[in-house]
Amino acid sequence: MTKSKNRKSQNFHPMAELKNRSAYFEYAIEEKFIAGMVLTGTEIKSIRASRVSFNDSFCYFSKGELFVKSLHIAEYSHGTSANHDPLRERKLLLTKRELKKIENKIKERGYTIVPLRIFITDKSLAKMEIGVGKGKKLYDKRESIKQRESDRELRRQIK
Repeated sequence: MTKSKNRKSQNFHPMAELKNRSAYFEYAIEEKFIAGMVLTGTEIKSIRASRVSFNDSFCYFSKGELFVKSLHIAEYSHGTSANHDPLRERKLLLTKRELKKIENKIKERGYTIVPLRIFITDKSLAKMEIGVGKGKKLYDKRESIKQRESDRELRRQIK
């Protein structure tokens, strides 16, 4: 059995991209950054199998380092007793300049750091796109829904 057949049997997607769809609905994203992630072996295998949930996940600073909390990466199905904790906090890797920029931004009132998507690079590294933004008010969310529905109508009319 070749390596590629083995990967297909385990439900691997060669370039998995997992999006946090609710983030754009809940937050007005102003800036985006790409961060590396510190992961264990079973975590990266679960990410490649698209077994990630962004529900209620957020990023925070601790001693000058950035971490993501409540990001659920399901346990790897073929893992042994050395399998990872699905909800553990994971360190994000950014340059010092980017960390300072984000930290100064969230000191302003109302800003938060939200994970937007996880993707696998060409070099098989897992990266996370994070966004700095403000939470939307109810009327902003209604506006997003109206915009989405009008775009849908335009696409229907074009067809």
